[in-house]
Amino acid sequence: MIPKIDADIGIRLYSTTFTGCGGKIRTRLEDFAVSEILNKKILASMSDQGYVVYLLKKSGIDTNHALDNIFKKTGMRLKALGLKDAHAVTTQYVCSMRQENTPRNYSDNKITLEKIGFTKKPLSAKDMIGNNFIIRINGAGSNLVDFVEQEKILNFYGYQRFGSKRPVTHLVGKALIQKRFSDAINLLLSFTSQYDSQENTKLRQEMNDPSNYAELLKIIPPQMDLEKIIMCEILEHGDPQKAIRAVPIGIRRLYVEAYQSYLFNLTLSSAYQYGENLFVPQQGDVCYDKNAKLGKYPMADDQKLAIPMIGFSYFKKTRFDYHISKILNQEQVKPSDFFIKEMQELSNEGGFRSASIQCDDFVISSDTVSFTLQRGAFATMVMREIIKPDSPLEAGF
Repeated sequence: MIPKIDADIGIRLYSTTFTGCGGKIRTRLEDFAVSEILNKKILASMSDQGYVVYLLKKSGIDTNHALDNIFKKTGMRLKALGLKDAHAVTTQYVCSMRQENTPRNYSDNKITLEKIGFTKKPLSAKDMIGNNFIIRINGAGSNLVDFVEQEKILNFYGYQRFGSKRPVTHLVGKALIQKRFSDAINLLLSFTSQYDSQENTKLRQEMNDPSNYAELLKIIPPQMDLEKIIMCEILEHGDPQKAIRAVPIGIRRLYVEAYQSYLFNLTLSSAYQYGENLFVPQQGDVCYDKNAKLGKYPMADDQKLAIPMIGFSYFKKTRFDYHISKILNQEQVKPSDFFIKEMQELSNEGGFRSASIQCDDFVISSDTVSFTLQRGAFATMVMREIIKPDSPLEAGF
């Protein structure tokens, strides 16, 4: 049986036959370790001047808040290649946005920032080719060692993309592309979830009434920083569109991308349940070749099937349009909705994403699983197929 939260984010099935080993992940921060893998050419081309590249090691804090803390303490604005959540020990690459002559290292109780060199131009997400994971399962059954279906895992977007305990990001994204800015504000502030804490739920219920904002600003916890920004803006001018614009642009874009991710999850679920082969490309499919370049190629063993991501430039000419068209009709949205005239910086043209996860260097040792994933794939989706949790969030997802 698929847990309700999976269905809430568009995941309607398992793609492996393994019965599940049970257990929990993330019982301790060190039980979930992730390290970014940078393109070897970038590492080999490091010089002694240009844009500074740092190795950021952190635990107990997410990437956005870590970079915000570094800026507040040092004045350095740094860009990450990928986002890493708080409930893990993570190692990732970040770089300066301008050429620096006096780079600074930094450390506190959650963050260590160490300079490793310079590049001629700022790093981009494409320079990070994947992530290596080492994950311990507390209470795993003895059948863990029997899992051998790592090549049969669909490339769903994971719980983190949607807010985990409060899966609201895709709902905000849908409201934004439909230009329902007041609804987006209400969702951001007052959407409640059965998975969230009673304290947070009580605050959310009070945020449903704008007359409470002034008092709530005195008591809301620091982690609700976005909510504080929005309430301050609404109190100042009462314009929901201006209040949305006060949210950092990277976060706003994530909301739209979360809705794309939800549509993608629905597409994978629908196509797989319909009987489409999502692990072996067919003639005429759009694929990634061995160099991760996208196109239609003569069939070869090293190609990976790609499925469209909905955006204003949605490519209809694939075997998945049947499923996507039905989903868009049910959602009452159109690809053109992803061009947001009133907030063009959030517009998204769409693209493609691999249908399945490429899981390399897969090893099970005792109660620990280690593997390497391509950029953008979620380790939690691998662990979901291994553990088959009855309650993903209670199991550490």
